[in-house]
Amino acid sequence: MNLEPSSTICAPATAPGGALGIIRISGPDALSAACSVCSGITATTRANTIHFARVKEGDEVIDEVMVAVFKAPHSYTGEDSVEISCHGSRYILNKVLELLVQHGCRMAGPGEYTLRAYLNGKMDLSQAEAVADLIASTNRATHHLAMSQLRGGISTELARLREQLLKLTSLLELELDFSDHEDLEFADRKELLQLAQQIDSHISRLTKSFQQGNALKQGIPVAIIGAPNVGKSTLLNQLLGEERAIVSDIQGTTRDAIEDTIQLEGITFRFIDTAGIRHTSDKIEQMGIERSLAAAQRARIIIMMSEPAVPYPDIPFRDDQTVIRIENKTDSFQAKYGIGIDVLKQQLITAAPHISDSGVIITSARHHEVLCRSQQSLHRVIEGLHSGISGDLLAEDLRDVLNILAEITGGQITPQETLYNIFSHFCVGK
Repeated sequence: MNLEPSSTICAPATAPGGALGIIRISGPDALSAACSVCSGITATTRANTIHFARVKEGDEVIDEVMVAVFKAPHSYTGEDSVEISCHGSRYILNKVLELLVQHGCRMAGPGEYTLRAYLNGKMDLSQAEAVADLIASTNRATHHLAMSQLRGGISTELARLREQLLKLTSLLELELDFSDHEDLEFADRKELLQLAQQIDSHISRLTKSFQQGNALKQGIPVAIIGAPNVGKSTLLNQLLGEERAIVSDIQGTTRDAIEDTIQLEGITFRFIDTAGIRHTSDKIEQMGIERSLAAAQRARIIIMMSEPAVPYPDIPFRDDQTVIRIENKTDSFQAKYGIGIDVLKQQLITAAPHISDSGVIITSARHHEVLCRSQQSLHRVIEGLHSGISGDLLAEDLRDVLNILAEITGGQITPQETLYNIFSHFCVGK
């Protein structure tokens, strides 16, 4: 991938199969390439205007189109850009692209438009990654997370941390400028320690939010746990609205975990129907029970099912897990007939993590890894303040924290391999 683009690129910006298709052109010769293909616009066409035009190959009209013209820096990429809206026929789209390539364009690589937007300062790296998340969003929660990041939620949070870290660093480096005066301290070590601990607490909250963000992104795992024949599979089928799991009076029918998802109020829940927990000599059933216990450990929400005269399984839970207890085959709850299902769904919605309650939420594994590394360097600063090491060593560790955090937004020079890995997962045309 070309990280210093000087060529003009083109690609379809819409998925195939629609009634209309958009071809995006970006680069120094975007307008001249469009003029060569479309009659109805010229090199003097004003920016931020839309024009009717015809795409022609010789005297043959390929399509009648609308052409939108943007001039640098007021475009998505920050470069001269043109968008051609034509009919969605594969033949038409391919023909327009063929003509553009004949007139000096090259086909864009995955994510190359957003890469150029980043390189041209239209967005930082975390916002560029949010573009891919926005395209991939499948529910209200993931859409909200992606929009928050695209609008600079993470960038703003990191800017606050950077401001606090720079305050620490500047005070320590001021001491180094007056190193001839050994007794001179501009930075009160107790105040520095207190500030460093506050920053550490802030970064800890961000790193811990990754588990929550990942659950919202992938689907909140919900394990249905109980003894055999208490209605676990029936409950799963009711929640999904289809016969997904086999329902039988024979104990041990469910031998393995069955997974499927539903959306409730814009949040995806990933349900896991597990084998009934009991003592058994059947080795295959025992393997299913062991997988049930493993699923319970992975789940964020656990639905514990029983019925009259059947106790709940005695299994341990984590403090961060929500346990919803249901007694099936009673007046208030009957999975077979859907009685109490709406109440259960509301309990699940209440138990789910809510974005508005937690501020910025980390959803990227890359961001999580960077935050963990920055916290390791910050811990060295805190240990150094406790042990009374010199200001120059403290300042060096603080600079490490600043440089590592800058990898999230791309404030430092970002390695080409990192950029390639990020943008190679984008779709072509974005």
